[in-house]
Amino acid sequence: MSDADGAWVSLFSGGKDSSWALYRALEDGLEVSRLVTVHPTGDSYMYHVPATELAALAAESVGIPLVDVEPADFEAERAADSSQQGDDELEPLEAALTDLDRELEAGIAGVTAGAVESEYQTSRIQGMCDRLGCELFAPLWQEDPRELADAMLAAGFEIKIIQVAAGGLDESWLGRTLDREAIADLEALNEEYGVHILGEGGEFETLVVDGPHMDRRIDLEYETEWDGTRGRLLISDAELA
Repeated sequence: MSDADGAWVSLFSGGKDSSWALYRALEDGLEVSRLVTVHPTGDSYMYHVPATELAALAAESVGIPLVDVEPADFEAERAADSSQQGDDELEPLEAALTDLDRELEAGIAGVTAGAVESEYQTSRIQGMCDRLGCELFAPLWQEDPRELADAMLAAGFEIKIIQVAAGGLDESWLGRTLDREAIADLEALNEEYGVHILGEGGEFETLVVDGPHMDRRIDLEYETEWDGTRGRLLISDAELA
């Protein structure tokens, strides 16, 4: 469908994993021409959910045009099983990429994704890329979580925790910067509760507010919402510094 000289498209939520995949692609000299953000409604098996509207600010800071896949593109009814739901959730993304493949002069050469350990996500994204006839660049896939976290910090990523939902993660984690002290605390929580150091199982979600691939930092104003077991940031204002 596309040739090797085509453009790269980055699946992008503004969180640390998709941002790292984008950063690595740019560092490797891949020509990333579009970012694509999916805005699912409710819980999702396939996508990062919270604060995806901030991806537009992040994209502006990165300087790459953003394509939104809106909630209206999703079927209102949820599938009875997770496997079918994952397939259904992929359809609007694949449709958007198919349109992009037609619109971009040389088509899509490849897609970047930030999956770390989820076979559920990666197998579906790989299947989609196979159908589109393009490559998949997944630099986090099956890498050591601690080494990835260290690499993000060493590169200059500033990562804010915007949602938590796991035993051991209390309200104090909301708005916390994912620095070396926080990673050490997560390692301890991993041993005690099984919390994934990168939050791969949905234990926590993040937003990259600054990094070497961004021209301007994202400044946030927010309050916290906590129900006793899980919580999130209620962001009242966000702007580029």
